[in-house]
Amino acid sequence: MNDLHPARTTKDGIRIYDPADFAGMHAAGQLAARILDEVASHVVPGVTTGALDQMIEDKVNAAGAKSATIGYKGYKHASCISVNHVVCHGIPSDKKLKDGDILNIDVTVIVDGWFGDTSRMYVAGKLARKAERLINVTHDSLMRGIAAVKPGNTFGDIGHAIQTFVESHRMSVVTDFCGHGLGRVFHAPPNVLHYGKPGVGAVLEPGMFFTIEPMVNLGRAETKTLADDWTAVTRDKSLSAQFEHSVGVTEDGVEIFTLSPGDLFHPTYER
Repeated sequence: MNDLHPARTTKDGIRIYDPADFAGMHAAGQLAARILDEVASHVVPGVTTGALDQMIEDKVNAAGAKSATIGYKGYKHASCISVNHVVCHGIPSDKKLKDGDILNIDVTVIVDGWFGDTSRMYVAGKLARKAERLINVTHDSLMRGIAAVKPGNTFGDIGHAIQTFVESHRMSVVTDFCGHGLGRVFHAPPNVLHYGKPGVGAVLEPGMFFTIEPMVNLGRAETKTLADDWTAVTRDKSLSAQFEHSVGVTEDGVEIFTLSPGDLFHPTYER
């Protein structure tokens, strides 16, 4: 795609976008978030992950947008849906959700050339206490990471905020996957690690766009990828959770592009 907004990149290869570009990212992020809001009431025992994915694809098309994942490296679906011990990149299928299943739904849309990328947790039926605790810690770790986003801080500050919070609750941060830069491309520098040391890594500057998307396991951090070359699972089969926002560094802090319009980002809202 031809880029109509030439801009500089840092020595680390991180693109610095213009102030006017925030509007495009907001529009894309809000569509992705709205679609995930609209899916929420349909996540119930007995529904298939394939049916949820079809619903998402239909909503993307109805909005006149494009799915960033359909056709990406041969992927065929408008979402990744990761259930229970699946860490990420779960492939939608005809498998039905059971009562108590927890799942992450990850959606990326393209609106006027801008990429909106977000994921959140859902619960089918009754939420078990240990799953609820995992979901709460994962959500709060993301928000602590986002709170570390401001000019002059580093990417290490973001990772450190997430890691120390998660480990204080005796859970594990997945280190095999990370967040990423985005904007008018799906994936770009930097790699946004969800662990790290304060003051380490590239310095945050206004105009940087990227995702923060910690994956947290109740057990050990190790993962393995299944034979389909997509689905990543916990090696010890412990439950895993993930939340993701797309953000932009502003002059004095951070803008979250993918806030839930209906305040449904966290699954323990009143349903």
